[in-house]
Amino acid sequence: MPTSKRATTIAGTNVYLRPPRPSDAVAFLRSVRASAKLHRNWVKVPDSPRHFAAYVRRYAQRAKAPRHAGFLVLRRTDDALVGAYNFSEIVHGAFESAYLGYYAFAPLAAHGYMTEGLHLALDIAYRRLRLHRIEVNIQPTNFRSVALVERVGFTCEGHSRRYVKIAGRWRDHVRYAMLAEDWRALRSRRRSRHER
Repeated sequence: MPTSKRATTIAGTNVYLRPPRPSDAVAFLRSVRASAKLHRNWVKVPDSPRHFAAYVRRYAQRAKAPRHAGFLVLRRTDDALVGAYNFSEIVHGAFESAYLGYYAFAPLAAHGYMTEGLHLALDIAYRRLRLHRIEVNIQPTNFRSVALVERVGFTCEGHSRRYVKIAGRWRDHVRYAMLAEDWRALRSRRRSRHER
């Protein structure tokens, strides 16, 4: 049975987003274990009760201007955990920017849920957090992740050599970004398509 609307931060057709909470630990860690092969070379996710508790403390902040904001992506029909979107290093003032990290969980990866979830996460970033720029850094051989951000409308801005250490190795990343005005234009086009 789907979670009540009060617990939902933002809902789409097939998924909804909400901040992580301590009661998610068992389902989250089970999903992490089931997705170990999927995540191995791409991302380091919270993989123990202690790491998950730290993740919740960091990303479930309710402050008016948080430095980090995290959202679990859940399927509406059964509350199955699909993945997560995490905005980090949120800076306001003249910068109005953040980094976006994310990961999907097996077996619900590659079913379109994360695409819908990304549209919702961007809605939060630009409308609620009032950000101007979102940056995503992806390993160039992570083809699914590259396809996701390109499909949603991010622009490739360049290549960062040996950018992040993952699984014991410094790895190159491709830098993508989306500006608030890009998002508004893309959102307007999506609405026009749906009205036809």
